[in-house]
Amino acid sequence: MPIRDFHPFLKLLAESGFEDWADALPGQIDAGLSEARYGDLPRWRDAVSALPDLSPTTIALNQSRVGADGPITTEQQQALQHTLMQLHPWRKGPFELFGVHIDTEWRSDWKWDRLESAISPLQGRNVLDVGCGSGYHCWRMRGAGAALVAGIDPTPLFVMQYFALQRYINDPAVAVLPMGIEHLPEKMRRFDTVFSMGILYHRRSPFDHLLALRDALRSGGELVLETLVIEQAQGDCLVPKGRYSKMGNVWFIPSPESLTIWLEKVGFKHIRVVDVSTTTTEEQRRTEWMRFHSLEQFLDPEDPSRTVEGYPAPRRAILIAEAP
Repeated sequence: MPIRDFHPFLKLLAESGFEDWADALPGQIDAGLSEARYGDLPRWRDAVSALPDLSPTTIALNQSRVGADGPITTEQQQALQHTLMQLHPWRKGPFELFGVHIDTEWRSDWKWDRLESAISPLQGRNVLDVGCGSGYHCWRMRGAGAALVAGIDPTPLFVMQYFALQRYINDPAVAVLPMGIEHLPEKMRRFDTVFSMGILYHRRSPFDHLLALRDALRSGGELVLETLVIEQAQGDCLVPKGRYSKMGNVWFIPSPESLTIWLEKVGFKHIRVVDVSTTTTEEQRRTEWMRFHSLEQFLDPEDPSRTVEGYPAPRRAILIAEAP
C-alpha cells in the first residue's frame, strides 16, 4: 500500500519513543513493498481496494471478529468473501468479517489460548511481534490492551491481508510492516514485550536471532518464544538432514532444556517453559482458505508420530524469559 497508509501508525510510533525507527521506516516499507520485486503486489492491492464499503458497529479483537448490528446483504457478503479469497492463502487466524468466516490453515487462537494466562499483562505495553504473518496475534495483543503493536513480516501478501482487516478495524496502534528483524535499529532496547513464534527454527543462526530479540527489549522486558522442540534431554538438538516436515528451511530443533540454556547463554533471566504441545491436524490443516498441502501431508501416513522424512512429528514449546 502507499506509504501514506502507514502514516497514522508512524505518527504514533514516533510519539511512543521510537522516533529513529519511525524516520527509517518509510524507506524500509517502500523496499518491502516493491512492485519490481513482487509482481503479484498490484493484484493484491486491487483486491484490497475492491473490498466492499461496510461500516462495522462491533469490533471484538479478543474474538477476531468485526461485524454490524444487522445483517449485510447477500450480495455484499458474497462480494466480501470473493474479494478476500483473492488474497489466498490465509495461514494465520481465524477471522470473522461481517459473517464471513476466514478459516485459516492454522488455528492460531489455540496458540494464543496456551500462552495468554502465562505472559505478563499487555495493558499499556509497546509490543513487537516478529514473523507475525497477517497479524492475527497482533490484533489479539491489541485486544489484550497493548498500547502499540508492531508486527514485522517480510512476506508482502501478509501485509495485504493485514490491510484487508485494517480496512474495517481502522486502528492506528497496530501495523504489519514488510521487513525482517534484521531491519530493526541495532540495540533499540525499547519494547516491553517481544513475541517470536514459529521463527527460531527457520534461522541459520539461532543465537543471532535470540540476541536480536534481546536487543529489541528494554531491560526487564519480556520475551515470549514459541518454536519447534524435540523430547530429548539437555544438550540435545535435532539438525535435520535435508527437509523436515517437507520444509527445507529448518535448521535447529532443540529440546526445551537445551533452549533454556541457549536463552541463558545470551543473558535472559527467569526462563520458564509454560507449554509443550504436539501439533495436531486439527490445529494445522488445509481449508477452503488455504488449499495447499498442510500438516496431514507432511506426516508419515503409516505413522503420524513421524514426519514423512522419519523425524519426530512437530512439537512446540512456549518459553517466557526476562531481558537483562
